Amino acid sequence: MSDKKLVVITGASSGIGAATAKAFSDAGYPLLLLARRLDRMQALNLPNAIIKEVDVLDLDAMKAAINEAQDSYGEVDCLVNNAGVMINGKPQSQNPDDWQKMLDVNIRGVLNGIHLVLKNMVDRKGGTIINMGSIAGIKTFADHTVYCGTKFAVHAITENIREEVAGHNVRLITIAPGMVYTELLDHGCEEEARKGWMDYAEQIGGALKPESIAKSVLFSYEMPQEVCVREMVVCPTGQEP
Repeated sequence: MSDKKLVVITGASSGIGAATAKAFSDAGYPLLLLARRLDRMQALNLPNAIIKEVDVLDLDAMKAAINEAQDSYGEVDCLVNNAGVMINGKPQSQNPDDWQKMLDVNIRGVLNGIHLVLKNMVDRKGGTIINMGSIAGIKTFADHTVYCGTKFAVHAITENIREEVAGHNVRLITIAPGMVYTELLDHGCEEEARKGWMDYAEQIGGALKPESIAKSVLFSYEMPQEVCVREMVVCPTGQEP
């Protein structure tokens, strides 16, 4: 029986979430994988992994999945809040429904995960929450107005809670990727914004692969509990802004 503790990963069906699931699995951790696309998570074929078709906006479903995983693998020691939506475009032409989707998934989805695990971590004086921020949570970019707003919120929420629970030996960490090749661009971005992103990625020699971010997540978690990597910004070397 492994002595590794339970890790929960949201948005685990593709991109950074799937790569992170593989990295933690390879390191021997039992997993709870949450996403809306069950088949994509099943295709990862990872051992010691409970897989649940769960939307991060469904608090009750998330709670039930976490309780089931804890019955099998013990308390959640690490939550990776990775689920997110990026719909780029100009604010004067974007559909406000797309704004709401980003606000809901990128902020409320993160808060839902935190809500479900934080009290237990504080009570037992241990645990780690890793929130997926972005370089877009540090500086602004054209065609990213609402997305930047949501990621600035993630950075602020993470740091604020970190300050409040640091004395309880609980870590909150922000991983802030720069340009990464994932499916985010394929879910509603205006074509001009999508083309601009891809053109710039080509100019700088390519965006990062999700595996690079996964390694960063695993590294920050596997530091001793008395070490908190508060924020890690991981970008392609050629990315200027």
